[in-house]
Amino acid sequence: MELSGPLYGLYERRLLAALDRERIPRHVGVILDGNRRWAAAFGSSTEQGHRAGADKIEEFLGWCAEVGVEVVTLWLLSTDNLARPAVELAPLLEIIEHTVADLAADGDWRIHPVGARDLLPSRTAEVLKRAEDSTRTKPGILVNVAVGYGGRQEVVDAVRSLLAEHAGRGTSLDELAAKLDIEHIAEHLYTRGQPDPDLVIRTSGEQRLSGFLLWQSAHSEFYFCEAYWPAFRKVDFLRALRAYAARGRRFGA
Repeated sequence: MELSGPLYGLYERRLLAALDRERIPRHVGVILDGNRRWAAAFGSSTEQGHRAGADKIEEFLGWCAEVGVEVVTLWLLSTDNLARPAVELAPLLEIIEHTVADLAADGDWRIHPVGARDLLPSRTAEVLKRAEDSTRTKPGILVNVAVGYGGRQEVVDAVRSLLAEHAGRGTSLDELAAKLDIEHIAEHLYTRGQPDPDLVIRTSGEQRLSGFLLWQSAHSEFYFCEAYWPAFRKVDFLRALRAYAARGRRFGA
């Protein structure tokens, strides 16, 4: 049975007070899933579902700031999504553009787009660039907005960048192959220089990553929540943090 009213508030406060502050994840990745199914459940349009999901983002970032999360990665649009019919993709891109612009205007977050920007419409790519440039020196949470993102595409782009860099230095393929290691690839990922995600949350009940942060999530903890993203509540987030804190991380050992 779900709690409501004063009981819900009491439960939320108890969860927050019981958090182990020494075991808060530095980096939280989120697969924001379930917008369309949430809309269908309420007899609303897909566009209304995406708008409701977008409205949840700033609230979620506030929860992260409250507990001390340093980096958040939000998967807003996959490379697969770019193949959707124009009648659905166009309003979704517009929602993403407004959402990113609003987050930048808030002044509370550092926006860092991750994804294949060359695959995006020029207007969307420009909105992402402006948001990144205007928030570069902001002190708040680093927010990776994954737009036109795919885990396999990221690895391909990293390898291309690595090869181009070494070609510019005059390094032969044999020389590069002889010294290539994990860190060489990591230095060319979209999230280079950032900590890998400690916790990855997926909403809507689906229990798969779908390629999200494919390289970076090798040692991440995963939390799958039944709630659709627009209905994701603070108690759901706090439960995810509680589950994360209770786990013994072994980092592959």
